Amino acid sequence: MIRLQRVYGEHRPDPRAGTRFLVDRLWPRGIKKVDLRLDGWPREVAPSTELRQWYAHNVERFDEFRSRYIHELDAHPDAWEPLLEAARHGRITLLHGARDTEHNNATVLKEYLEARLKHPSRKKPRHTVH
Repeated sequence: MIRLQRVYGEHRPDPRAGTRFLVDRLWPRGIKKVDLRLDGWPREVAPSTELRQWYAHNVERFDEFRSRYIHELDAHPDAWEPLLEAARHGRITLLHGARDTEHNNATVLKEYLEARLKHPSRKKPRHTVH
């Protein structure tokens, strides 16, 4: 099971959270590293700096952002495979700092990983545009 959680607000890990990964490239402002209690921070799984800056949390660009981010994920399986492996063995929580809890990299990554969990033999999972 893969869960999403915003880093702002409750910092104490939920006992049901499983392994906790920060999936943003930048550390969230105003959060102390000791307070977040992470199991990992795989920065490479986050969108590239160029893609993140282009998107700039503009919801009108989200479908294109999703497509470009999936392309980046497809090109760098070494970045997301540890997350997938952790999800195969138990719950994981993908932590993010985005205000918009529906239109962000963590939601795309969650969909991407879940598709691979459902169809492990498929090289590239099918993605639907919302």
